[in-house]
Amino acid sequence: MIHVNARAIVIQELDHRLNIVVQKRQRPGEPEYYELPGGRIEEYESMTDAVKREVYEETGLEVIEIENEDNQIVTHNDKNSFSIQCLKPFASYQTIQGPVDSFGVYFVCKAKGEPLQKGDDSMDAHWASVEEIEMLIKNNNFSDIDKPAVLLFLQERNK
Repeated sequence: MIHVNARAIVIQELDHRLNIVVQKRQRPGEPEYYELPGGRIEEYESMTDAVKREVYEETGLEVIEIENEDNQIVTHNDKNSFSIQCLKPFASYQTIQGPVDSFGVYFVCKAKGEPLQKGDDSMDAHWASVEEIEMLIKNNNFSDIDKPAVLLFLQERNK
């Protein structure tokens, strides 16, 4: 069984400094680490609805903007009740080895509100500076799934 996920790189600029929402996750039998908000897409849930729901459930923040959401194409075929959402995410990932077979898409988002200290299976959601995230990655305290997406995002921003 493959898990299909929608994940968020929630950003804000404060005093010309980039901040990204991270949250702490600790599952039984696993080490504690920080990650980006996100999770499984429910059956027939759109990718954008899933990322909004997951960010809200885990952090309490309301997504107010998703990059490229305005450029999406949604088609419907009333003959057989078939609908498709197509849009450009920031990045996608697939685990090609590991304990869980998963595929997911990352969206760059903006949100409003105050992060929760305890969300749905998460805690300590907060706006982290790029320096804090780089330190979490360096010290192996950051999600293996989210690490390449964050590094790609920071690389793209520094071009």
